[in-house]
Amino acid sequence: MASFSACGEGKRGFWRPAGAGVAVAVKVQPRSRRPGFHGRRPAVAGEQLCLGVAAPAEEGRANAAACAALAELLGVAARDVAVIGGQASRDKILLVKGDLAALRNRLEAL
Repeated sequence: MASFSACGEGKRGFWRPAGAGVAVAVKVQPRSRRPGFHGRRPAVAGEQLCLGVAAPAEEGRANAAACAALAELLGVAARDVAVIGGQASRDKILLVKGDLAALRNRLEAL
């Protein structure tokens, strides 16, 4: 997974500006007993957000659930979140489309 720099500060953060929004590094736990946001965690390539989803990792269901969970966490529509890396892995990069300043504020509050 690529290293992320938060706000260009040289940190190895969990998000970076990308196109019309931000790319966010996440660790997805399919079939989680506790769906939702589980905080941040260190990873080899920097930090990741941890998301638990009830959906199984079959036929893209966990990917869709991870997109919906991140959308809810950031207050954007689920259609504005897509998997752009790690489709078959628990370590994923999700692209969140939207206003960079608003997304930055929401991400930094996590």
